[in-house]
Amino acid sequence: MAVTLTINGQSIEAAAGRSLFDYAEDLGIDVPTSCRKQGKCKECMVEVVEGMDALSPLAEPERHLKGNFRLSCQACVAATEGNVRCHTMRRGHMRIERHAFGLPISNRAFRLDPAVTRDGDRILIDGVEVERSTGPILGIAMDLGTTTVVLRLVDLENGELIADTSFENPQRFGGSEVMSRISYDTEHPGKLLMRTLAGYLTHAIEAFPVDPKTIYEMVVVGNSTMRDLFFRQSVYSIGQSPYLSITEVEMAEGKRTTTSLQQTGLRSLLPIHPKARVYGAPIISGHVGADAAACMLAVDLAHEERLVAVMDIGTNTELIVGNKDRILAASCPAGPAFEGGAIACGMPALDGAIEEVAIGDDGSYSLRVIGDVKPAGICGSGLVDVLSELLRTGRMNEMGRFEDDVRRVTLHHGEAPSEDIFLLESDVNELAQAKGANVAGLHTVFSSYGIDFADIDVFYLAGGFGRHLKVEASQRIGLVPSLDSTKVVQAGNTAIEGATIALLSKSKRQKLEEMVKKVQHCRLETHPNFFEFFVEGCQFKPVEPIPCAR
Repeated sequence: MAVTLTINGQSIEAAAGRSLFDYAEDLGIDVPTSCRKQGKCKECMVEVVEGMDALSPLAEPERHLKGNFRLSCQACVAATEGNVRCHTMRRGHMRIERHAFGLPISNRAFRLDPAVTRDGDRILIDGVEVERSTGPILGIAMDLGTTTVVLRLVDLENGELIADTSFENPQRFGGSEVMSRISYDTEHPGKLLMRTLAGYLTHAIEAFPVDPKTIYEMVVVGNSTMRDLFFRQSVYSIGQSPYLSITEVEMAEGKRTTTSLQQTGLRSLLPIHPKARVYGAPIISGHVGADAAACMLAVDLAHEERLVAVMDIGTNTELIVGNKDRILAASCPAGPAFEGGAIACGMPALDGAIEEVAIGDDGSYSLRVIGDVKPAGICGSGLVDVLSELLRTGRMNEMGRFEDDVRRVTLHHGEAPSEDIFLLESDVNELAQAKGANVAGLHTVFSSYGIDFADIDVFYLAGGFGRHLKVEASQRIGLVPSLDSTKVVQAGNTAIEGATIALLSKSKRQKLEEMVKKVQHCRLETHPNFFEFFVEGCQFKPVEPIPCAR
């Protein structure tokens, strides 16, 4: 007898006594590690989705893990039969948005003036020598998301993109959303969240086709919690009302003049040049972080005369409304559902993820899978599609209930029942609450600004998720306002775009520093109608305009 072990969709017969790491090696699966099976680096995590009871008990090096996470070097097969399914924190194979607005970064209209320059063989950061070399001068822009991390490697002398990569944020073992990670970081000493991320970043950077020591600057954007965790700041205050970053607190006390952060490559525990500057872009306020600020830079909001909105849907959805004269911004704690988290068959936009769903007249499902491989799960755009199609065909009502007492909708039948891809009513409930938070944010920001949806000239759907949504499907389920299609622009990952602009231009970086200080932060929970907006937003129906004060 043997256990059927499936790692990242690949299966093997597993006998008791060997570790998941050993079997991953047998399957040719690259598991991140720096300590080679000693349990010290905390990098070789896997998420067990089936068969946890068939594995050995938690070992001492795993005591920091919660939920279904294990260290693959410590978790051994313990049973003699059954099924175990797990996956690594997958790296380098996620779908990446390389362009925003359909243009490569080097084609965007701004002057190239990086902080890192060359004077003969002298490499300078803001005029200060850090190295003698005739080699390349490179930089990294990073969008540090709660669920996904994206890196861009750029030549600072010509602005060209050299390489990029992305991976699931390994800090998920501390919780799927920011409040859980704040609690975890506060309760556990040793900065485990930061150290684990640094290990994954090291592997990603070392996989680039360059000498890491030729990387002299890095610009980091992310929500306030993700950014501050990376820079080893206390995040306790972000989890307590009024939900302020420690940098905001210190700025109010006169201890600093900006919420941006800086440290060296050495302190960042990364393999880049030890004297490299790692710059954490400024946050706006509270949970409205540096990623939202980067979005404003990417759409050039400082010079925008039209009335525009930016919506970057994610674990923390950022909403920005305004123009050069007035800007309002808010963060919506939507949770990870629309990124595949907390969904029975949910997954990120990796090979094997169902990204498009259509229901035929005969009730059959037509699926499009990333990578044209066997379906392994369903990602955010696929979830929006299936909700829209169930609603369109009457298989689900506006309250998110399946018709005819159905509790489970199967999209794909696998070779074994454990390989079926399906949607549960409980999944729909998770998605409804995530959508409700986003819709409440929309209503709150627009009503605070004193405008209706129809007053917007351009509505940017930002982020990799927003880039791949079907606008009609999103509007049918009430995720996106029912605007004229000519006003909706699927802009791509504006956060990484803004980070790249800040990396390549000191003047744009300074403009970003100035712009964030002018933004009015909308705290959703203080709006008198927030709960009504949320309840209304949980229903799967088009988002209707609300009365507003003119």
